[in-house]
Amino acid sequence: DNYYSRMHDNALRMFKAMGIENGVLLVQAFHEGEEFYVYDTGFRLQSEASNRLIEHLCGYDQRELLIHFALTGSEGELDLLKTDDARLKGKYAASIWFLLKEGRVGRVEGVELAKADPDVEIIAGIDVAREVLHCVDPAIKMECFKQDGDEIHKGDVVFIISGSSQKMLTAERTLLNFMQRMSGIATTARKYADVVKGTKTRILDTRKTTPNMRVFEKYAVRLGGCTNHRFGLFDMVMLKDNHIDFAGGIENAIDKTRKYLSDNNLDLKIEIETRNLEEVKRVLDHGGVDRIMLDNFTPELVKEAVRLIDGRVETEASGNITLDNMRGYAEAGVDFISVGALTHHIASLDLSLKVIK
Repeated sequence: DNYYSRMHDNALRMFKAMGIENGVLLVQAFHEGEEFYVYDTGFRLQSEASNRLIEHLCGYDQRELLIHFALTGSEGELDLLKTDDARLKGKYAASIWFLLKEGRVGRVEGVELAKADPDVEIIAGIDVAREVLHCVDPAIKMECFKQDGDEIHKGDVVFIISGSSQKMLTAERTLLNFMQRMSGIATTARKYADVVKGTKTRILDTRKTTPNMRVFEKYAVRLGGCTNHRFGLFDMVMLKDNHIDFAGGIENAIDKTRKYLSDNNLDLKIEIETRNLEEVKRVLDHGGVDRIMLDNFTPELVKEAVRLIDGRVETEASGNITLDNMRGYAEAGVDFISVGALTHHIASLDLSLKVIK
């Protein structure tokens, strides 16, 4: 109770200081035994443990939960926390809401979605749009003419929806926000995938994603023809330069990582970053990794590194690789090329919803 009251008062002061009269804030917490846990809806939503807790408390998977959160700015309170759930017996949960006021809209007869850019692009997020509509009003009907991953051109109609005019307009902005960004990512991913066609190289994304949007953005990367790298810190170990320096060198970093994995009964692949050919040789001599990252290597150095590695472990090139020079890296024989720009340096597609007269 004290925690709830304190958070409530702090949140009120925060909104007042920011000049916000209406907004949405959710703080979730639960008490188990002598421990008190607090889970916010920001960055930690990306971690596996937090995802499982939220699903346990709310009964929603991550994607469904994020769609609900995206909609709370357009529609009033959504009852996410099921405190009467039998799974919460013996626990205590708290939620705090600041709600946007629900607006009023006029009447429309139908809605279509069309694209305004002149070039061929990739559509993504149709399935997410369907979930958004279902969250707002399950009675809204959706007739699709395209599928996620299809090419679209200026003037193409992707789908038509029909139902309550107020509910359709409630969903409009959230639906478009998801689709415009996801389609931009899928289109960018297709361009990168096309560059390396005919080689064995696969293009990887990174964790450089929009907070709370990683599950959608990585889905869009796949639709564009590229491959997902690790989703979080929990599904692969990556030893980068800072980790190596803190550990006291390449060999120490590998040994400490392998001991940690063994002690905790974890079966995870290990990737290590190298900055020059000498470090590549040291990794090969020591062993104990599954993939070597060649960071900021030229295509010529990548080719030499691939020759040295000779298939003993996977290879990944990263750093200063663009659409203009990527083909040279792929032809050097590297297994993967990781590109942060797939998700953090893209242009959203110009999509719109229009009333059918």
